[in-house]
Amino acid sequence: MINIGLIGCGRISKNHFEAIAQQTDARCIACCDIIEDRARVSAQQYQIPFWTTKYHDMLQDPNINLVSICTPSGMHHEHGILAAQNKKHVLIEKPMACRLSDADNLIRTCKESGVKLFVVLQNRLNPAIQLVKRALDEGRFGKVYMITSNVFWTRPQEYYDMASWRGTWALDGGAFMNQASHYVDMVRWFGGPVDSVKAFTATLARNIEAEDTGSAIIKFMNGAIGSINVTMLTYPQNMEGSITIIGETGTVRIGGIAMNKIEYWSFADVKDYDLNIKEAATNPDSVYGFGHRGFYQEVIKALVQDGPLSDAKYTDGKAGRNSLELLEAIYHYK
Repeated sequence: MINIGLIGCGRISKNHFEAIAQQTDARCIACCDIIEDRARVSAQQYQIPFWTTKYHDMLQDPNINLVSICTPSGMHHEHGILAAQNKKHVLIEKPMACRLSDADNLIRTCKESGVKLFVVLQNRLNPAIQLVKRALDEGRFGKVYMITSNVFWTRPQEYYDMASWRGTWALDGGAFMNQASHYVDMVRWFGGPVDSVKAFTATLARNIEAEDTGSAIIKFMNGAIGSINVTMLTYPQNMEGSITIIGETGTVRIGGIAMNKIEYWSFADVKDYDLNIKEAATNPDSVYGFGHRGFYQEVIKALVQDGPLSDAKYTDGKAGRNSLELLEAIYHYK
């Protein structure tokens, strides 16, 4: 049985609590939040035996094997480092840090402490995404020419006003770092190593430090061109979250609210799994999708079996660092 402690009982924690509750060989035995009511209510709702407002108290529990970190992005590395120093495995929400240097410190500390580091990029587990990755790995696209992603969502000012850390450079970042980070990760995962990046970002309508809108152009090492267009100003609601891959012998477009649906699929060759396109679609009720349950399942398997990490199933520090490196490049070259 893997015993889990969770820090940060805010918006995303629901997905973690529910995913943990669905595991047969893991349980959440402690939760922590600096807001007492959040910690207490979460403990009551999910039948967690211990709650606290003091992170260090939770880390002292010798029964905790894994710490799940759901705090603001700018605090991820700090909380992860403390967990690793207390010999706890670390599972951390995206992005793993807001700065590459902080991510490197976290990776190094986990390695020195002999614990595993998992970065939650759960959309890689979507059946539709797994089919596209399979086609890429099999070379069905031939030479990849272009990868483009559009994230046309809306976040009203009220969303940012709900918490003082939202939209700040220190603890959150903007539309790229927060809302579009899964799409940035997918473009990097599909496209491979990056040669160069150019970007424009702007804060056009929201009263925040970071950007609410931006576009990035990417040149990959393999010669392909990528683009990512992001805005939180779409009227009146979320409109599109998509990725399109155009290659020499194949073209695919992935859409849906959580990269959960293949909208276009065409290849020069034919494979038996081409018939599973419609079956691969899921119907999540939010942009988080269903991936947290599967992600925890794979993480727990890795801990129980002490096996190697695979970016196709769950992401380690290296994989999380790759997407953060592209995010930092986007901000650097704006």
